Amino acid sequence: MDPLKQINDAKNAGTLPPKIFDLIQERFPIVLSGITRIEKASKIKYPIVYVDPSITITDNSNSTDVGILFARTIPVTLKKSIEIVIQISAPLIAYGLKGTIHAILAHEFLHYLELISRISKMEIISDEISSNLFENVYSDTTRLLEPKSVFDDVTLISHITKRFPTGFRDYKLEDKIMKFWFGNKLPVSKISLDTNTVKLNPNLLANIKFDEILLQQLEIIQAKNSKLRKKKLY
Repeated sequence: MDPLKQINDAKNAGTLPPKIFDLIQERFPIVLSGITRIEKASKIKYPIVYVDPSITITDNSNSTDVGILFARTIPVTLKKSIEIVIQISAPLIAYGLKGTIHAILAHEFLHYLELISRISKMEIISDEISSNLFENVYSDTTRLLEPKSVFDDVTLISHITKRFPTGFRDYKLEDKIMKFWFGNKLPVSKISLDTNTVKLNPNLLANIKFDEILLQQLEIIQAKNSKLRKKKLY
């Protein structure tokens, strides 16, 4: 899969200006270096990645909550299997600092591991995501693995913990996106959090075969994670 295919399509369709396309292409090696770094720090292969030519925003019709989704971890249902892919927003690559991009890639990698773990144990059929941004952040931070249990890169762990204390916020990045992306009326995708759900067929789940080495690595990580969580409690 060409991670920049949708970016190329958007440029050819005229929805993405050539200057923005060139900027994303020029900065995409930051993403590649982040993936290599995460694979080295975790000893686990990173899932498929593709760049979305839009910025995804979420809102709640019952409140004034608005959020920007810089990246998403998405299970894609095929005929007889499931592929988990990471969707990265174009403006994150265009305007994000290296540390920020790597932190978000690592955070989505934790989502990937969490999904693999839950699917392999048949613990997920319909994963309802809260329609309230605050509740969703709380759920996100409590169920994901501790970064220290997954990565042996001290700097990468620092990037994640500093940028995701209680949900991701980067005001400088958000200001740039408001000015250069929204201000220039570049592509925007809007979703409601109460429709952002993962629904998987239980019959399909029963037939999925995961890589045994990956599952063994996850067991080791989860044991480390459990010890770290106990230390936090006591």
